Amino acid sequence: MPWFAWLLAAAALGAAEFFTLTLVFGLLAGAALVTAVVAGLGIGVLGQLVAFGLAAAAGLLVVRPVALRQLAQSPVSHEGSDALIGKRAEVMQEVTATRGLIKVSGEEWSARALDESQVIPVGTLVDVMEIEGATAVVYPRELLP
Repeated sequence: MPWFAWLLAAAALGAAEFFTLTLVFGLLAGAALVTAVVAGLGIGVLGQLVAFGLAAAAGLLVVRPVALRQLAQSPVSHEGSDALIGKRAEVMQEVTATRGLIKVSGEEWSARALDESQVIPVGTLVDVMEIEGATAVVYPRELLP
């Protein structure tokens, strides 16, 4: 039952891909699946090795570069509160080192100043530098380099 051995190899390679996310082990797992089908058709060991080699080469030399290029072109998207980092906001209540209120992306957020010695008055435009829990850490736009 060589096809079963190839299925086990595919499962092991798939698990390795899950932990490494390199697109190498996953493509080799696909090649092992192709080889399992070839072995299930009754083709001998030499044919299985040729099928594995061809499928692995096709995956690593053709599919992987295309996939990596697509991943590099897709922008990184932030989710949840991390999406607010870098956004412009308006101060609704004076922002100090410990308290304040801003309006960012149509929502009101509690805020504190990045520079603890600053007091940012109402109406000032600020940039959200980071999010700490439910508090935006902000810095005035006119002071940014």
